[in-house]
Amino acid sequence: MKTAIIIPARMASQRFANKPMAKINGIPMIERVWKQGIISKLGDVYVACCEEEVFNLITSKGGKAIMTDPKLPSGTDRVFAAFSLLENKDDYESIINLQGDMPLIDSINIQRVNIPLENGYEIGTIATDISSDEEKNENITKVSIDWKKSGVVGESIDFFKSSKKKLTNIYQHVGIYSFKPIALKRFVSLPTSKNEIERKLEQLRALDAGLKIGITYVENVPISVDTLEDLMLIENILKNRDENQ
Repeated sequence: MKTAIIIPARMASQRFANKPMAKINGIPMIERVWKQGIISKLGDVYVACCEEEVFNLITSKGGKAIMTDPKLPSGTDRVFAAFSLLENKDDYESIINLQGDMPLIDSINIQRVNIPLENGYEIGTIATDISSDEEKNENITKVSIDWKKSGVVGESIDFFKSSKKKLTNIYQHVGIYSFKPIALKRFVSLPTSKNEIERKLEQLRALDAGLKIGITYVENVPISVDTLEDLMLIENILKNRDENQ
């Protein structure tokens, strides 16, 4: 499945300004994510950015960066805008939206996000185990899953942040997506839905419009970086890895 991995990057984050260029043990976060995309060997990797600082970093490393409108409302819109500018966009069967704040993402798990598309879904994502404490944490996005194909690929039933006080078929959602090109085009053209607005979860727009999202289960997915504290935690994880090698 010919794949384009597109990493949306925007410096003006409300919770963590200049996040893509934040250094983790001396290496900018966006560079770490970009390298993991390349290691996955799925296909071409692009960074969709709206600041020259990010563009210059990636291109200086020999990578591919695409400038997009800073006024775009979401990372998904930025991914679609970048994809639309590709001269060879008709060659791709899959577009992966790889979040730029996942510097520890395993390249194997990037590969696994394509599995739902290989099994007939138009949109795919991944999920991992959740503890009882994590289920109560409203900063963590959860997904309820219907396992339809002997556990190989599940189908998302609902996404939510508030606790439902149960763990059966409830998992922690990992925010990396695969789209068939026609599905991405349809998704960004849809109006925001009621559930999306109320719960502040973009993926509910797809479910509310009748687009099915396939799920691949993965183990031990590391945290993403939402705060400075997350950044420090990841720095410690990487330092411990180096010491133990």
